[in-house]
Amino acid sequence: MKPHRLIPVALALATSMAALPAAAAEVAYTLDPAHTFPSFEADHLGGLSVWRGKFNDTRGSVHLDREAGSGRLEAVVDVDSIDFGLEAMNAKARGPSLCDAVRWPQARYAGRLVDFVDGRPTRVQGELILRGVNRPLDLQIRSFKCMPHPQHGRELCGADAHGSFQRDAFGMDAGKDYGFDMAVTLRIQAEAVADQPPAVAPVASR
Repeated sequence: MKPHRLIPVALALATSMAALPAAAAEVAYTLDPAHTFPSFEADHLGGLSVWRGKFNDTRGSVHLDREAGSGRLEAVVDVDSIDFGLEAMNAKARGPSLCDAVRWPQARYAGRLVDFVDGRPTRVQGELILRGVNRPLDLQIRSFKCMPHPQHGRELCGADAHGSFQRDAFGMDAGKDYGFDMAVTLRIQAEAVADQPPAVAPVASR
């Protein structure tokens, strides 16, 4: 084929390539601390009642590739932000017999997003570091949704996750001699905003 005839072919090929959708890629998100709260439930006196509380300060990141069915997350919780709604209980929980917030000011959680269904993760396979102790901790994702943020348009993803662990496995055995159940139930609400605005597909020239 003569060189001058190659030009229209090259232009047509370039145009068709530009019109193709961009390949799916991993998206980075930052946890929204105003909408992310690890809540928990713990036994009082062997079934007498259930105490509930939450941590008010959490930060972290999420990386998600829904097309590939993979992802990961990292979160850091400030332990002294524990909140039972009763300051006397907050002070007790921060103390050395429970969270020991002075010695161990942060709890960390990191894991992989797995078991995707229709592009949505249903489980986190991870590890919790609490009071300097590292233990496996998986979370079941009960709901997961992504949408454009109504204010700035960047993608917003939210999830509701549940899990449980034995607090004495992390050195928090206060009340065990009185029959307290050591199980702690986690109920975590989380929202994360994409770090970058969505890519705009190129418009084919005519």
